[in-house]
Amino acid sequence: MNSAIDTTVIFIFSAFVLGIGLLFARTGRNLKSFFAGGEAVPWFIGGLSLFMSFFSAGTFVAWGSIAYQHGWVAVTIQWTMCIGALATGLWLAPRWKATGNLTAAEFIRDRLGERVQKLYIFIFTLVSIFIKGSVLYPVAKLVSVSLGFPLVESTIVLGLFMIAYTAVGGLWAVMVTDILQFVILTAAVLILLPLALNRAGGFEAFTQRVPADFFDLLHGEYTLGFVLAFILYHVAYIGGNWTFVQRYTSVDSPRSARKVAFLFAGLYLVAPVIWMLPPMLYRSIDPGLLGLDTENAYLKICQLVLPPGLLGLMLTGMYFSTSASANTALNVVSAVFTNDIYKGFFAPKASDKQLIRVARLSSWAFGLGMIGIALLVPAAGGIVNVVLSISAISGGPLLAPPLWALFSKRLDGRTTLWITLIGLTVNLFFKVFSPWLFDVKLSRAAENAVGIGLPLLLLAGYELYARSREKTAAEYPAYLAAQQERRTTSNEQQTTESLEARKQNRFGLRVIAGSLVFVAVMLAGLSALATSGRGITALLAAVVLAGAWIPWRAARRVRVGSTGSHQVQKIVATKH
Repeated sequence: MNSAIDTTVIFIFSAFVLGIGLLFARTGRNLKSFFAGGEAVPWFIGGLSLFMSFFSAGTFVAWGSIAYQHGWVAVTIQWTMCIGALATGLWLAPRWKATGNLTAAEFIRDRLGERVQKLYIFIFTLVSIFIKGSVLYPVAKLVSVSLGFPLVESTIVLGLFMIAYTAVGGLWAVMVTDILQFVILTAAVLILLPLALNRAGGFEAFTQRVPADFFDLLHGEYTLGFVLAFILYHVAYIGGNWTFVQRYTSVDSPRSARKVAFLFAGLYLVAPVIWMLPPMLYRSIDPGLLGLDTENAYLKICQLVLPPGLLGLMLTGMYFSTSASANTALNVVSAVFTNDIYKGFFAPKASDKQLIRVARLSSWAFGLGMIGIALLVPAAGGIVNVVLSISAISGGPLLAPPLWALFSKRLDGRTTLWITLIGLTVNLFFKVFSPWLFDVKLSRAAENAVGIGLPLLLLAGYELYARSREKTAAEYPAYLAAQQERRTTSNEQQTTESLEARKQNRFGLRVIAGSLVFVAVMLAGLSALATSGRGITALLAAVVLAGAWIPWRAARRVRVGSTGSHQVQKIVATKH
């Protein structure tokens, strides 16, 4: 590996991405534009951003480790995300957009009350910091191992860069980075795959050197029960995680929100197959990795076959995909703190300028917490154990009740609190205390079944009880009134905000087009330096360059002149 060339590629891309964040520093005029893109983000941008927000270097490290050890089951596990997104697109995403709320926390306050909102804000913030901090660790480990930098210093520097980018640019900056990293990672993996297959001696040699059950859909502790429970979990997670809800509320209509989820589902049907093959191929080349060393399988195949510069490209994609995931979480946690805590409880009449300042400062505070968690991951047993454990404990109790409230007029705040606390207590007991006190440890399948199944069972039981008593939640009439008031206020503000949103959209699309041209130029330059894979790298450069025309054409179709403003005024007048 030529570390000088790879390091240069990483620094060039990093500087370019930070420049994008600075470009968007002037576009966040108020909370809606900073956190929700003016609620007019194009659905295909939102869908790609959602996909990359779900994605991180943890995908390469955690699922790459499973792919190396157990084979195809790593793809099966990720297909549960596709099914979860399909269910979200059919039923949940349109519902979130129809609420008219800016954040999930705002919906919880309106529908279930402030007590529930306060508890959920505390738990969500804590869980987000833990999960996103844990996924910062693997990319720091990748950079540290591949380029020879110290792990602790790599974690801190990469974390600070991530925070600075989010605090400066807001949602549109995060989404442009998402699109950029989607292109970079896709290009890098498409270059890696044929080189890895060739190094393995071809497909037939690969299949002969791996275990006989390597291509089974299920394997070991990843049983049918685990997969079914994981499907239910991902319906709740993709449909109810506050980070992803922001993608559904930032588009212009329930129909667009549905398209966001469906695009995510389509990408997660295809992407796992492409992305999990390299570590599977490495198993046939070097079957000797054990324990936490299996987390390095993806990096090792990259180091083995990628020519100078392209390893830097791959590492850049891995880092910024992790950064995109963490950036989205930071954006949402900051939105919840600024909109629902600072503005909601302490400064209801704060100016837009003051709120934006609080939003940026809170991004730094929460980001520093993520860095601290990332530094503790090795002591917790590695990335796979951390992510699955946090998901099993918090996923069902935290996500299921608000999703149920989207459809039910009977669920009230008091019941929600009890169901959430019972679910968290039971999950924490079986995960932490039961193995210690009674030497009883649940399997992965049982963990997920209890984690998501118990809250659903309790919610269904209460729904039947309330229906038999013809009982409606005390908070429900106030929620309907708040919805109506929000629609009226939104219509009155629509003229100015719609014009500003269209300007922001046009600017964002132009930046995406320019970013794709930059990526194409970088790929073309790397193809000239490549000692292998030169042809496919040059071909992908041409494809990316041609693809830049799509957002550029979309930007030209965005109308921001006086005609567009008159049309909005006409629509508002008609509604009144």
